[in-house]
Amino acid sequence: MFAKVKSQSITGLKGFDVIVEADVSSGLPRFDLVGLPDAAVKESRERVRASIKNCGLTFPISRITVNIAPADVKKEGAFYDLPILLSILKASGQLRGSTEGCSFIGELSLDGEIRSANGVLPMILQAKDSGITSVFVPADNAAEGAVVEGIDVIPAKNVLEILAHLSGEKPIEPVKKELDESEIINDELDFCDVKGQHEAKRALEIAAAGGHNCLMIGTPGTGKSMLAKRIGSILPEMTFDEKIETTKIYSVAGELPPRAKLIARRPFRSPHHTISAQGLTGGGANPKPGEISLAHNGVLFMDEFPEFDRRAKESLRQPLEDGIVSITRASGTVTYPSSIMVVAAMNPCPCGYMGHPTRQCSCSEAAKKRYRDKTSGPLLDRIDIHIEVQSIDYEQLSGKQKEESSAEIRNRVNRARAIQTERFKGTGVTCNAKMTPRLTRKFCVLSPEADALLKQSFDSLGLSPRAYDKILRISRTIADLEGSESIELSHVAEAIQYRSLDRKYWR
Repeated sequence: MFAKVKSQSITGLKGFDVIVEADVSSGLPRFDLVGLPDAAVKESRERVRASIKNCGLTFPISRITVNIAPADVKKEGAFYDLPILLSILKASGQLRGSTEGCSFIGELSLDGEIRSANGVLPMILQAKDSGITSVFVPADNAAEGAVVEGIDVIPAKNVLEILAHLSGEKPIEPVKKELDESEIINDELDFCDVKGQHEAKRALEIAAAGGHNCLMIGTPGTGKSMLAKRIGSILPEMTFDEKIETTKIYSVAGELPPRAKLIARRPFRSPHHTISAQGLTGGGANPKPGEISLAHNGVLFMDEFPEFDRRAKESLRQPLEDGIVSITRASGTVTYPSSIMVVAAMNPCPCGYMGHPTRQCSCSEAAKKRYRDKTSGPLLDRIDIHIEVQSIDYEQLSGKQKEESSAEIRNRVNRARAIQTERFKGTGVTCNAKMTPRLTRKFCVLSPEADALLKQSFDSLGLSPRAYDKILRISRTIADLEGSESIELSHVAEAIQYRSLDRKYWR
């Protein structure tokens, strides 16, 4: 007899439909699995055989051929176990009930329990687009699947539960989307904990309001890491689409917290400086997202920036420019989104004390040059805002003056982002930092005084065309924070300050 069962799979973040066909016929007992399976899929024959027997069912002593279509796409992973088992049971007449409009995803243990799988969310989204009405998923993945509306996500712990549901003996209730406490954001890190550093806080507010990349330079202990770790507390809340897209990445990478429904707060990734280029961009024989994609819609913090491997740092160029990471293998090309805000921190010299008010720098000029040359000019040019984090004195540190809280800063950031959302409606652009050259020309119109100042600075500072565009976008963000429609002299003057440190340290 012949039977088929529907399932889904993924390539990168994109899901595609899979049909598992089983033919049980007379002949010498044999179990063939075709359809370009990898080693993990081939091993499913033994898991399926043991699961059927240990569930008290009968494994057909016949010639069994299972085809996983489409046959020209390589199948990877163990989540085909469940549809393979059900197709065999259906073909051998042991499955009562209809599987029409249903899809099945899950890895099997030898006793028939259904184990969790990576990438369930994009597969459910694909099933919905394909007209599937019910998706059976492992119980551990039910929470992430529940966020998809318009399709029944049915959690199952073992094979027998699914058989009882399909036969009508004991239906399983689909999971419902409910607000989880984990989706309510309560930031423990707050800018009010940071004493002084008002210039740095102002720069980070502008960076958060416009989605700009930022480089902080300062001596050890000035609070660079402390400031960076609090950026998430002033970023605007994620939209539902951003939550879905970010959760898809974490689901595919296998980094979604247990029982989590959505990634509700913007990611903050802080890889160690020993990370490889592949660790940042992603990769492997079966390409998985790297730190850059895991920071999508959030912050990638790179402390001790010059100490990162040069290849790792240079791998940031394409993501910062295009907002995507493309990984090419013999089997094809996988593209992951990477709309990130890079925040980098570094010392001014190897010992860290160049320019310190009380401590003497011990580095030679050659050592300073070698240290600064670890960061290339093209990469530095792609970082919008450069700020110097100054040392603070005892009076500032011990003062009782109350610092501005993250909530107050975030309110201003939200107002600026609301202006940008309205401005870029229908363009696919989310913030000022992502403006295309055409949108920059359209929305970054300077007053005559501002234009004259920018012309003078362009010539005297030797700015590149990219730096010119970035100054325009930063100026637009500063104007948005003030609620100004036009870009005035003061906005451009402040923006130029954030593009001058590279002239001080990288002459």
